[in-house]
Amino acid sequence: MELVPYAYTVDVPLGHDAAVERVTGILADEGFGILSTIDVAGALKKKLDAEMRPYTILGACNPPFAHRAITAEPAIGALLPCNVVVEEREDDRCRVHFLRPDIMFTLVARDDMETLATEVNERIERAARRLTSFMR
Repeated sequence: MELVPYAYTVDVPLGHDAAVERVTGILADEGFGILSTIDVAGALKKKLDAEMRPYTILGACNPPFAHRAITAEPAIGALLPCNVVVEEREDDRCRVHFLRPDIMFTLVARDDMETLATEVNERIERAARRLTSFMR
C-alpha cells in the first residue's frame, strides 16, 4: 500500500469491474455502503468525446459515522461521502485510491471530532490493507 497525502493507494491485479466488486465487498465488511457510482470515463466520453481508461468514483458511506458527523457539524456533508477511486491501468490491472478521512477531518478543525475521525480512518485504512493482503 502506498500512502500519499490524501489517499491510501493499492495496485491490484484485477480488471476494472472485478476491482470495483472486490472494493465494494471489502468496504461492506467495514460497514460502508456505496451511495454513488460515478463513471468518470463514460461522462467524459459523453461530454467531451474524450477517451480514457475506465475510472470510477465510489461514494462510500458508513451510516452511523455519517450521522454522528452531520449531527456534530452539519456542513461536513460537503466533505462526504468518503470517495474511493478505481482506475484501470495497463495490463488489466487497477489502482485503487481510498480517501484518507483523517486528512478530510482536518478541514473541519474541531478537536471534539478527533475520535470520530480516527474511527472512520481506521476502517478505511483497514479496507485498504485488506485489499493489499488479498493481492498477496
